[in-house]
Amino acid sequence: MTGVQRPVASGFGRATTVDEVLAGIDLTGRTALVTGGYSGIGLVTTRALAAAGAHVIVPARRPDTAATQLAGIEDVETGRLDLGDLTSVAAFADQVVAAGRPLDIVIDSAGIMATPETRVGPGWEAQLATNHLGHFALVNRLWPVVADGARIVSVSSRGHHFSGIRWDDVQLDGGYDKWLAYGQSKTANALFAVHLDAVGQERGVRAFSVHPGAILTPLVRHLSREEQIASGTIDEAGNAINPRFKTPEAGAATQVWAATSPQLDGLGGVYLEDCDVAVPWTEDLEFTGVKQWATDPDQAARLWELSAALTGVDAF
Repeated sequence: MTGVQRPVASGFGRATTVDEVLAGIDLTGRTALVTGGYSGIGLVTTRALAAAGAHVIVPARRPDTAATQLAGIEDVETGRLDLGDLTSVAAFADQVVAAGRPLDIVIDSAGIMATPETRVGPGWEAQLATNHLGHFALVNRLWPVVADGARIVSVSSRGHHFSGIRWDDVQLDGGYDKWLAYGQSKTANALFAVHLDAVGQERGVRAFSVHPGAILTPLVRHLSREEQIASGTIDEAGNAINPRFKTPEAGAATQVWAATSPQLDGLGGVYLEDCDVAVPWTEDLEFTGVKQWATDPDQAARLWELSAALTGVDAF
């Protein structure tokens, strides 16, 4: 990675919104692809990019739902994509490549969290498969139409603190824990950006990973009401009560900033949070910072090799 994990003094912060990071930025003539761009912070991202002038492609596992959610947003198109199904990934990517429209921005925003043990494809653990391997295969298949100078944003999470890559058992065949599985998938998202940035620089393509922050969105669908109350996320009436929770507009801001801000020109391969480059984690940091295992270039290269072997896809 060219950048180092050191804040750039962006002037933004935890409460910054998408409108604020896009102030003065004109995306007319640009094309963006946003997975998960019809729900939660993905939907906010789609609206913001389109409002700034971009044409936005939103692949969706539920195209009918996506069409309803995106109704009224100009210059948006949808397509069918199930990130847990590599056949679906290939079919969608082939359509985009055949259309020939260069992609200036790719934001891998779709994801699942803390699911019951589920296996997809050839027996892959579903969170790793959906959050990382599906996006890995998608970006590699889209590479022929990724524009020179494009930005690719991999949406990670502070959840990466829960686990590094479990090299001895990446599919958690030896015993399943939903939070370790989620943590591993989010570390994988960060490492994907590290190596993609390294191999993409020849064409000026830069990659970033981001922690959006805690936001009450459909991502929590697999957590019971009791779990959410016990964790201090919501009260008995279902209202968000955690003071660190962001609005969806603030939650989407970091990935939009990563995709568009000139403040990141010349940087890449770094992990971002609160619309700035995150600092390396130390024991005195309770809610911020990135773990070393999520930024290590050797682990990133190792994960890339493993992901290419598992998916059978490698544009490089």
